Amino acid sequence: MRNMRRESHYTPLIGEDYSQNYRIVISLPKFAWVTVSLPFFAFLFCIFWSVLYNFEHATFTHCQVYNVLPSISAAIGNYTPQKNIWKTAIAMQAVNRFIIFTLYYYYYKEIATKWAEGVSRAALFTYAVENISLVTLSFWTSSENYAFHKLSFITFLIISIVHMGLAIYIEKNCRSVSKDVHEQRSYVLKTRAMTANIFCIFMACYFFWRHNTYCEPLVYSMFAFFEYMVVLTNMAFHVTAAWDFAGRSLLLSMRGVRIV
Repeated sequence: MRNMRRESHYTPLIGEDYSQNYRIVISLPKFAWVTVSLPFFAFLFCIFWSVLYNFEHATFTHCQVYNVLPSISAAIGNYTPQKNIWKTAIAMQAVNRFIIFTLYYYYYKEIATKWAEGVSRAALFTYAVENISLVTLSFWTSSENYAFHKLSFITFLIISIVHMGLAIYIEKNCRSVSKDVHEQRSYVLKTRAMTANIFCIFMACYFFWRHNTYCEPLVYSMFAFFEYMVVLTNMAFHVTAAWDFAGRSLLLSMRGVRIV
């Protein structure tokens, strides 16, 4: 059954063209890596550039104690060119993630049991909300609209965990076909990424509380470090799409779009 699924004909996404005259062929694993690489490299640039050129202001807190790392909000939203590069990367990856959203719609229809349709829809819904909240928290920074930025950030954290849990639940309990070696690898990485993500959220909250309570040197830097790890583990979770769609390509022509 598994081999039959992998060797099936093109699955139409858009259009009804069944001709072989495709102009663009995109590897879905490479597409997944590129999508995650956009915010990843923008994120690294913003952190390093802020440390190199905006160190004193970026690491300043109300406690006025020594720190070595800026918060994410400071690094991506308060300075130029960091905020422009981050916004550009997030806008580009948001478009790509809309395509991945569509791919997962067909993926869940293909591998999930009939009774799990509601779970699959919930996973897709949370995927979309997570992407939207990431865009809003990036374009409305804490210095521009603190209340909306805070709401977007909290929504991103909560919804991303819910999405991770639903995706893992589908992979573990709702499949109608067995996992291949790539999907098994994806499941393991998803589980590890979610576990690390939750741990880092708790650690970031702890150091943020400790910083505001005791105003100790470098404690805010520890908060910033675990804040970084929350973002990186979230990226690690989403890059598992490269294994979910291993061996598949996106085929595009003037008359249709399909995956194979």
